[in-house]
Amino acid sequence: MENKQTVKELVEKAYKLGFENEKTYRGCSQCAMAAIYDTLNMNDDGVFKAATGFAGGGGLTGISVCGGYAAGVLAIGMLLGRERSNFEDPERIRFKNFTLVRKFTEEYTRELGSIICRDIQMLKFGRPYYIADGDDFAKFEEAGGHQDKCTDVVGKATRVAVKFILEEGLLDLP
Repeated sequence: MENKQTVKELVEKAYKLGFENEKTYRGCSQCAMAAIYDTLNMNDDGVFKAATGFAGGGGLTGISVCGGYAAGVLAIGMLLGRERSNFEDPERIRFKNFTLVRKFTEEYTRELGSIICRDIQMLKFGRPYYIADGDDFAKFEEAGGHQDKCTDVVGKATRVAVKFILEEGLLDLP
C-alpha cells in the first residue's frame, strides 16, 4: 500500500519549504512557487520564470499583490485554467478558475490580512518598505525581512496555497 502524506503533513512541509526558500534564495513569488512545486510534485519552468516579477509586490515596489499570493493564483491556474488551445472556452473553465481564485483570495486574506504587499508589510513591520531602494532595503533587512518577517509570509502563503489546492480537490495527495 502506498504511503501518502496527510494534508496536515504537506501543509507543514509547504510552510517550512517556503520559509527556507525565502531565507536562502529570496524573491517571494518564486520561493513560494518552488515550495508549492516541491510539496505537490508539480513543475513548470515557464510559470516559475514568469513568477519572477511578482517579487516584493511587483518589481520590489510593494504596491501590487504579495508574491506569495501570486504564486498561489498561478498554481491554481496551472491546475484549472483556460488553455490557449481552447481560447474560446465553451466549457467556461475560466469562470471555474475565477470562483476558486475568489475563494483562495478570501482564505489568503484571512490568514495574512491582505493580498497587497505593502499592507502585509504594515501588519508585519509597522511600516511599508520600498525594497528596490538600497537604503530602504537595508532597513527592511535590519527589521527582519529575511529572518522572520517575509520568510514567515512566504511560509504561510505556501501553506495556504497547498491546503487550498488539496482541499478543493485540484490535485490528489502526492
